[in-house]
Amino acid sequence: MTTTAPAPTLTSRIVKVGRAAWRAEVGIWQSFYRWIFRRPRVPNGASGFSYHSPILTILVIFIVLSAIEIPVIDLIVHRWDWVRIPLLIAGIWGVTWMVGLLLSFLTRPHAVGPEGIRARDGAHVDVDLPWEAVASVEKSKDVQEKAPKIQEDEHGRTLALRIGNETNVLITLEHPVRTKLRDDTVEIDAVRLWVDDLDGFMSAVRTHIP
Repeated sequence: MTTTAPAPTLTSRIVKVGRAAWRAEVGIWQSFYRWIFRRPRVPNGASGFSYHSPILTILVIFIVLSAIEIPVIDLIVHRWDWVRIPLLIAGIWGVTWMVGLLLSFLTRPHAVGPEGIRARDGAHVDVDLPWEAVASVEKSKDVQEKAPKIQEDEHGRTLALRIGNETNVLITLEHPVRTKLRDDTVEIDAVRLWVDDLDGFMSAVRTHIP
């Protein structure tokens, strides 16, 4: 006899969304702190590898357009303070948030070091893959639009940290690794990710995996 998990209530859904929004906000401000004080989240002895290049241009365009939008809207509604002030606050917060999003990529790179690989996706995902759990690391181009973050494939439950719908590295694991994604703890058998400096990443990996 199997039991079905109870459906989440409206309250639990609101709480879950609220927690996710709070974590995102905290992550943005932590990114400002790490960038200002030059403290990227890279373990001691490890090398960091960026992954933001495919989306850098579009992020910068959004930031610039949003910044231009603030004085334009302020000029239009400057007569009505009850409209102007909330829109001004929202506009400044929006630009700040997008800059923080970019900084979250810059200050939390993938890392390869003596302890293993850390796979990141800004402030949202930080997966610890110790070397004893890593079976292989290979170049593997994969492009999928609107694909789930975790899906079943020939490697098992694969976590895909896509940038612009793409990944170029496949890490297969010796055994399932438990990691936290938002409020859930999941087991994964493989990780796909994107690295800007693919050759440099693979060279760093080879110093630990012959």
